[in-house]
Amino acid sequence: MSTSSRPTPSPATAERSSLWRDSSLSTLTAGFIAVLIGYSSSAAIIVQAAEAAGASQAEIGSWLWALGIGSGITTLVFSLRYRMPLLTAWSTPGAALLATSLPGLPMSEAIGAFLFSSLLITLCGVTGLFERLMHRLPRALASAMLAGVLLRFGLDLVMTVEHRLVLPLAMGLTYLVAKRLWPRYAIPLVLAVGGLVAQAQGLLDLGAITPALAVPAYTAPSFDLGTLIGVGIPLFVVTMASQNLPGVAALRAAGYQPPISPLVGGTGLAGLALAPFGGFALNLAAISAAVCQGPEAHHDPRRRYAAGVAAGGFYLLLGLFGATVSSLFAALPGELVVAIAGLALLPTLGASLADALGDVSQRDAALLTFLVTASGIAPGGIGSAFWGLVAGLVALAIGRWRAAGNVA
Repeated sequence: MSTSSRPTPSPATAERSSLWRDSSLSTLTAGFIAVLIGYSSSAAIIVQAAEAAGASQAEIGSWLWALGIGSGITTLVFSLRYRMPLLTAWSTPGAALLATSLPGLPMSEAIGAFLFSSLLITLCGVTGLFERLMHRLPRALASAMLAGVLLRFGLDLVMTVEHRLVLPLAMGLTYLVAKRLWPRYAIPLVLAVGGLVAQAQGLLDLGAITPALAVPAYTAPSFDLGTLIGVGIPLFVVTMASQNLPGVAALRAAGYQPPISPLVGGTGLAGLALAPFGGFALNLAAISAAVCQGPEAHHDPRRRYAAGVAAGGFYLLLGLFGATVSSLFAALPGELVVAIAGLALLPTLGASLADALGDVSQRDAALLTFLVTASGIAPGGIGSAFWGLVAGLVALAIGRWRAAGNVA
C-alpha cells in the first residue's frame, strides 16, 4: 500500500476538519455497508444466544437494542474524538459461545457473566496491558491475520455466482466499470445496481418489514463462581483474541495509530453499562471496520472518520428498532449482502496481502499466519485469528533464531 493512503491525521488537521465538509456519499455508503455486514453476519447468532438463555421476545429485542446502542455510541465518540474511522461492534464469536454455553443457566447468572467479562476488558484497557502487547506485534503478521480474516468474504463473493448468476455478475461488472470511471462512487453504484436487479427478479420482500421500537428490559445480575469461570472468562478471552486483536490489526494495516488502551477500556465500560440489558460484549470491529478504513470510503485517509460517524448513526438507528432487525435483513437476498460485502472488502484484502508478503524476511511467518487464520480452526473455542498469530510468531522466532545461529 502506498504511503499516500496511510497517513494518520495530526491534531492540527483534526481541529480544522468539518464533519459536514468531510462527509460524502462514499462515506455514508461505507458506514451503511459496515453496519449491514455486522448485522447480517451475526443477528441470527445473537438471537440464538438470547434464546439459549431463555430470553423472551421482548428480551431478545432488548439484547439487540443494547448491542446496537452500545456500538453506535462508542463508534461515534471514538471516531469524532480521534478523527479516525474507529468502529466498534459486538463479539460475534462471543455470541456463538453463549449459544452453546447458556442453556440451562438462569438469565441473571448470564448477566453476571457478561458484567464480569466486561470488567476484565475494562481492566485490560485501563492498565494498558493489551496496548503493550500490540506494540510488539510485527506489522507483516498483523496484515496477514487481517487478510486471513477477510479471505472468506472474497471466496463467498465468487461462490454466489453458483447460486444466483445474474445478481452477483451485475454487481461485479458494475464494480469493475465504476472503479475505472468513478472510483469514489463504486460501492454506492454497486449497491444501487444490486438493489434494482434484486427488485426486478422479485428477490426483495420489503413488505415483511414491520418497524417497531425496541424497549430495554433490565435484568438484575446474580453471580455464580462456576458461571463466571465457565462463561465469563471464555467470553472475555474470545472477545479479546478473536475481536479486539483483529480490530487493532485492521487499524494498523490501514495506517492508523490511535491509542488502543482508551478504546479497549471504553468498550469495556460500555459493556458494563449495557450488560444488564443484554449487551454481552462490545469490542473493536475488524471486518466491518475495514470497509470504512480503505480508499472506498474516501480517497483522503484524514476524512474517513466520517464513515465511522455514519456507521455510528446507523448502529443507533438499528439499535432503536432492534425488534425489527431480523425482519429487515430477511428482506434482502443473501446473495446481495454477500456480494456487496465481498466487493467492498476487496481493496483491503489486496492491500493486506501486499503488506503481509512485502518483507521477504517475514514472508514465511506471514504466509503461515494467513493460512491458519483463513482455515477457520478454533481450538479451545478461540478463533483462528489468534492461532494464526501464534503460528506466525513461532515461525518468526524460529527464523530469527536460525539467522542468529548462522551469524554465530
